[in-house]
Amino acid sequence: MKSGGLKRGDYLESLNPAQREAVEHFEGPLLILAGAGSGKTRVLTCRIAHLIERHGVEPNFIMAVTFTNKAAQEMRDRVRALLGSEPAGMWIGTFHSVGARILRRHAARLGFGPGFTILDSDDSQREVKRVMERLKVGKPWKPKTVQAALSAAKNQLVSPEEFTKTAFDPFARVVAEVYPEYQSALKSANELDFDDLLVKPVELFTSHADVLAAFRERFAFILVDEYQDTNRAQYRFLELLAREHGNLGVVGDDDQSIYGWRGADIRNILGFETDFPNTRTIRLERNYRSTKVILRAANSVIAENKHRKGKTLYTENDVGPMVTLAHTADEVDEAEWIQEEIAKQLDGSSHTSLKDYVVLYRTNAQSRAFEEAFRRADTPYRIIGGVRFYERREIKDVIAYLKLISNPKDASALLRIVNYPRRGIGDASLTALLEGANAAGSSLLEAARRASSFDRIPSSGAAALEKFAMMIDRYRGLKPHLRVHELLAQLIGELKLVEMLRAEGHDGMDRAQNVEELMAAASEFGAEPAVEEEDLLEVEDVTELDLFLQKISLIADVDNLDPEADAVTLMTLHNAKGLEFPVVFISGLEEGLFPLSRSHDSLEELEEERRLFYVGITRAKEKLYLSHAKTRRRGGDWMVSSPSAFLLPLPSELIVEHETPRFAEREMPRRRRREWMDWPGRRQRDSLPGELTYDFSDSQDTPTLPPLVEGARVRHPRFGIGTVTELDGDGWDVKAVVDFESVGRKKLVVRYANLDLA
Repeated sequence: MKSGGLKRGDYLESLNPAQREAVEHFEGPLLILAGAGSGKTRVLTCRIAHLIERHGVEPNFIMAVTFTNKAAQEMRDRVRALLGSEPAGMWIGTFHSVGARILRRHAARLGFGPGFTILDSDDSQREVKRVMERLKVGKPWKPKTVQAALSAAKNQLVSPEEFTKTAFDPFARVVAEVYPEYQSALKSANELDFDDLLVKPVELFTSHADVLAAFRERFAFILVDEYQDTNRAQYRFLELLAREHGNLGVVGDDDQSIYGWRGADIRNILGFETDFPNTRTIRLERNYRSTKVILRAANSVIAENKHRKGKTLYTENDVGPMVTLAHTADEVDEAEWIQEEIAKQLDGSSHTSLKDYVVLYRTNAQSRAFEEAFRRADTPYRIIGGVRFYERREIKDVIAYLKLISNPKDASALLRIVNYPRRGIGDASLTALLEGANAAGSSLLEAARRASSFDRIPSSGAAALEKFAMMIDRYRGLKPHLRVHELLAQLIGELKLVEMLRAEGHDGMDRAQNVEELMAAASEFGAEPAVEEEDLLEVEDVTELDLFLQKISLIADVDNLDPEADAVTLMTLHNAKGLEFPVVFISGLEEGLFPLSRSHDSLEELEEERRLFYVGITRAKEKLYLSHAKTRRRGGDWMVSSPSAFLLPLPSELIVEHETPRFAEREMPRRRRREWMDWPGRRQRDSLPGELTYDFSDSQDTPTLPPLVEGARVRHPRFGIGTVTELDGDGWDVKAVVDFESVGRKKLVVRYANLDLA
């Protein structure tokens, strides 16, 4: 036993029976179905400690993979605390960081240099745009749309050649033309995009058996967190490594699979026991986070889904307060009511800190009303999911310099900063430089070194380009000898960036402070390099600068969440995954917004929306608020909304309803009308003499389901004419499989599909 470590079995005593069973499992595939708040991080970390302490597995034979840097760091800290020492040699990180780490060692096998740079989504879109302009394709499609299609193809491990074979419609043919040219451009510039960090390791393993064999032997035990969020590329990566030894332990919750829109495949967790025979399956159903009321609400909602493994969360916590359902007039009324409720709670409850409160919403656009309400009330707030620090203009400018110093082939970086600060290099000079570089088959930086040899570049522009290239080359020479913060400070000082930004006025002062904060981040990185980065410095041509750029490229929004900041948190439901708060507000629970209107087109999408609601509910520890607005402005127009169907399964005895004054005022005419309609002595006529009549075009009366039978011809507002081939369920739960003439087969929930008989 290691000096200062834990006494064997001490950590086991803190586990419940299901948790202990998962921790004590040794060899063979393991599926841990971990409900929300069931202590899965504790199980993962204790399992790692158990492998090392009880079974004598050396840390360097273990790899643990999760989805955020924050979760990876928490896992490492907990394992260190359990062992009493650093688990030296163990790999803990996100899929992307693990992929980057593998590629740094073996990039040459795939034709890349170890100093490759990683493109963020903006840089990737710009590269797609350049390819589309060069090929003269694309209209009316935008580079962002094409880039999204490329990303989806990569995450499904569809190669450019395979994509071309199924590119039948005009958009797919454009993507098929761009795909190989985009990949070629990245390779020429020694760049990888974010998706390549998942795809290229799989390519490496499948094309180089010796590399795969080495990593299979190295990682005899693999543990994966949030397995329900894996896509095809991540699944294949794990399968290649674990298929032979079978020591793959995954933790996940099919009820929290909410990333299908970006490629996550719930079938990975639903089919794990089939994919890995002799799997041991353990359910963690005891919740340590929430009250009994909150869990009962969550269980009632998720029970509506059909595609799930099935589990019921329970807790030994208190019953807790009822769920508050607020009816509000519009988004402004909703935001103001939530702000006022938080202020009221601060004065009269045990939650005296703003950090205890979070407001969740389905779309980023909803944040505006909350920001305005909190600003008017002078209530501190923070938004997760806005413009990230490393995506701010001034930060991306500085990072572009660092990327070009790290990787002289990085065309995206050069084009961003070649004339920043201004050097008198015009668009005509850059166009001539691009054409000259393409003709010579050289990088843009190499072409800039000899800019005076290009006839179409004026002498002043050529001199500026050559001076710029000399500066980059000088810093490339300094790169191996200076720490990151030293190189960065020298560069910013030479460019006089801070002084230039401060001269821009108030906004410029903020940007100057951001640049200074970047220098502070570089200093912190140099002072305490992460354990997993130290060994990469032994790889030839990999420098501290390369690793700094890699680290900041993989930072996510939630990694920067300061749990101690005294402010109300505003974020989308997707960003809330993995977090918890004492008090949770879920806003915008209206049909067409949550769930989104498009989700009614398929049962799979509707169930993912419901899982997202479940995730939101289970973020709450003590008190849950739900709210909807009667009207909401969408696209400049006011739209009348009905409460979300997701509210229907909630047991009425758990709900306390509240109406804002503005909502009650708007509803008064409707209530008067209903009271009159229900009056038993009323005459059979539209209105009494002299009585006001009201426009009930926004009435939310229960819709009538069409009388469907198999073989019926139906019309859908988006998909057109189709034939019902299958019916499943009864009453409100009936679902129809329809073969549409234009889009093929769709499975629809009839009450939401707005079908008419054709």
